[in-house]
This record gives sequence, structure tokens and C-alpha cells, in this order.
Amino acid sequence: MISAFANSLKIPELRQRIIFTLLVIVIVRLGANIPLPGIDVSVREGILLEMQNQAGGSKGFAAVMALMNVFSGGGLQNSALFALGVMPYISASIMIQLLTAVVPKLGRLAREEGGRQKINMFTRYVTIVLCIFQGFVVAQSLINIKANPFLGQFAQTTTAPLVPDPGLSFIITTVLIVTAGTMFLMWLGDQITERGIGNGVSVIITVNIIFALPGALVQLYRTYVAGAAGDPLKPLILVILFLFLFLVIAAVIAITQAQRRVSIHYAKRVVGRKMYGGQTQYMPLKVNYAGVMPIIFANAIMIFPAQILSYMFPTSSWALKVSEALGGSNWIHYTITGLMIFFFSYFWVATMFQPNQIADDLKKNGGYIPGVRPGKPTAEFLDFTMSRLTFAGAIFLTLVAVLPGILSAWLGVPAIPAQLFGGTSLLIMVGVVLDIMRQVETHLIQRHYDGFLRKGRIRGRFDRPGGKGAVASSSTIIWLFVIAAIFIIFGVTAFLVSQG
Repeated sequence: MISAFANSLKIPELRQRIIFTLLVIVIVRLGANIPLPGIDVSVREGILLEMQNQAGGSKGFAAVMALMNVFSGGGLQNSALFALGVMPYISASIMIQLLTAVVPKLGRLAREEGGRQKINMFTRYVTIVLCIFQGFVVAQSLINIKANPFLGQFAQTTTAPLVPDPGLSFIITTVLIVTAGTMFLMWLGDQITERGIGNGVSVIITVNIIFALPGALVQLYRTYVAGAAGDPLKPLILVILFLFLFLVIAAVIAITQAQRRVSIHYAKRVVGRKMYGGQTQYMPLKVNYAGVMPIIFANAIMIFPAQILSYMFPTSSWALKVSEALGGSNWIHYTITGLMIFFFSYFWVATMFQPNQIADDLKKNGGYIPGVRPGKPTAEFLDFTMSRLTFAGAIFLTLVAVLPGILSAWLGVPAIPAQLFGGTSLLIMVGVVLDIMRQVETHLIQRHYDGFLRKGRIRGRFDRPGGKGAVASSSTIIWLFVIAAIFIIFGVTAFLVSQG
């Protein structure tokens, strides 16, 4: 495996793709730390220092909202330019995907030639609308810092406002900036997909999750090591947590790559003087066919009603109870989340997996499944097999989704570290790393190098190939290096000045 990493830098095209991806990641992280105009940086730094001194909230609405903060790379709690991250785009994609399955006109459009580009255009329009709404909510929460789900509980000791000059101009500026930030992130994601390595939006989310690791480790240290006075079992619990993390990662990798291989035989046929067919191939049916999408769907539906109610009725007791029921760490939340994960798992498979079309294609090409008649019986066999696999995958997704809440409730693990021990964050990280390794392995094998594995090949979440666009030119990479170096120098200088 180490030789595979070394060989990846020997291939010029692959090396340029990796460097381009790393430089774009630097830009993404810079935007997640630069504060919005109109924010009192000294007040924000004081609140963030208070967050570091405490272990962070682990219950209630803040525990679920921690997932959005992780997806934005801390941009929400930092009140940064990329405060919304790519969550509006993910939510818009979910909405359009649901409408494509429900509205016949959109369904036909998605199957037409060039229809996918129009669907993507509609998704971006919906993203802008969501950005405007969520940007307005972010601006209001920054003005009324006590009601901010991330900073409010740590801002009770300060009397200085986070926004010294609140008004219509601040709201409009914030909405425009965070909307432009999300659209810029989407563009960067497209550039990574075409000119870099991996799926762009997934890479951005994964980078934001990984950059939350240091803060999560600090919270774990404060909780189980520094705060272990009088309780010698706490360090032991920390060791058990890390061992448990390795087991969960191994299980996620196993389920992500697990598949049922259905043998397909092709009948022999003579065309002219050549004979075709007579071969045996395999159709891979993934156990976790839907990937991480059911959990994202369920979290999006659970988060936004609670967020809207808490904003529209901040002093209402019934709205607070509903928000806590939907976004809190309780049995109501986990029951509804589990049911929605099962529903969306089967919904995704019913939308994306078409057994009738597969059966027709096999019949036209002379293929058949041994022991199953072609046509309708083949479609019924594939549908029955996929339903059983989906049930197993949905059970696994439900267990992974409720794992952070169980860790928080039983072991007192803070919200953000708990998200990294399970749930959507862990699934995305493992899936994206597998996708990147699969693409790198493809480049290596095409150049007659060995892959990462001695036996078999890595299977990622996506079957479609990536990185088909033109490689970034040397001048583009040099300019990216210069821009990143300038920003890093300014950042280090500002940090040294603030410390002095």
C-alpha cells in the first residue's frame, strides 16, 4: 500500500490532479475561517474560547445541529464566509430527487438526453432559494446571539453584541455573502470532480469533517483525561471508545463494499462467421445500495422543521417541545429517524434500481440468470433479492445513525465528537476515502503499477468514473500556490499580532 502511494506521485497526470485538489482544499478551509463583515471579532473569539473551556453541548437541539456545523467545517460557529457550506445544495438535491420520483414530467425529463443537465440547473435554482432563507436565519441568529443554537449557550456571560451595528444592511450583506459562498463551493466541487480526484462535493464535506477532528479530540481530552479527577474509569472509557471506533470503521467498510453477485449467462449466437456469447458474467447488487442518502434525507427532514419552529416561535412552549422532540436526544427522535431511514432506503432503491429495465436488457442481449426464466420472472427475482439486501442495509444505516445519540446519552460524549464516532460523518468519510482510493488505483493499474490491494480491487460508493476533465495547467496550479501562500502568510501574521 505504501508503494502505491509513492507510485501515485510518479504519474504526471495523477500528481497534478492530487496537487490541484489539495490547493482547492486550502481555499475551502480559508473561507470557513474568515469572519463575515460586521462581526465583532473580539466578541466571537471570546465565545469560541468559552466553547473550548467547556466540553460543548451534547443534548437537545444543539446535538442534532452539530451535524450541520460539522458539514460546514465549523463555518456556522465561526460566523464565516462559508457558513452554510454545501448543505443547501444537498437539501436541494434531496428535494429535486424526491420530485423526480413523484412528478411524472420531471421523471421523463431525467431520462431524456440532456435532461440531467436541466435537472442540475433546477437544483442550483432551488439551492439559491434555500441559501437566501437560511442566510436570513443565520443573520438573525447572529444579531440575537442568545438564540443562536451554536453560540447562544456560551454567550450568556457576555454583554457585548456580536454584531455592533445590526440592521437591514447587515442582513442583506450576510445573505448575499453566504449565498455566494455556497455557490462558490459548488463551483469548486465541480472543478475537483473534473480536474482533481474524487467527487468534488463529497470531498469538500469530508475535508470539513476531518478538520473538525482536532476540536473533537480536544473535547474528548477535556472530558475523559483532564476532567477525570476522582473518576479513574474515564481514561479507560476513552480507550474503549477508540477501540469501538476502529470496529465501527471496519464494519462501515465491509458493508460499503459488500455485494451480492448474481451470475448472468449469455447464450451462444453466430453472427456471420463469428460466434458471440457463451460467457458468464456477474451483476453486483450492493447491500448498501442507497449509501448515505437515507440518513441525509432523514436528518434534513428532522432538522429543518425544528429550526423553523425555534426561529418563528422562540418564546412558545409548544414550539420548544416540538423542537426538542424532533431534534433532541430522545426515543421519539430516534424512532422517527429509524422509520424514515427505512422508508428512504426502499424509496432510493425503487427510484434508482429498475429491475424491469434490467430484465428487458438481458433478454434483448441473450442473457439470463440460471434457474430463472427471462422477462418478468427475472424482474421479480431481482426485485425480491434487492428488497432483502435493502432490508439488511437499512438496519445497518439505522444502527450507525443512532450511534452518536447513544454515545452522548450513555457515556456523555460531547455532540461533535459523537458525530465523528458514527452517523453520517463516519459514513461519508469512509465512502469518500474509498472512492478516492479507487480512482487512484485505476490510474495506477492503467500505467501498469500495482494497486492498493494484492487481491481484488477497491470498490467505492460510486460506480461512475471521475476526473474525466482536462488536467489543470501548470500555470493554474502555480497561481493557486501563490494565492494559498498569500492567505497563509496573512493568517499567520494576524495570529502573531493577536497573540502579541
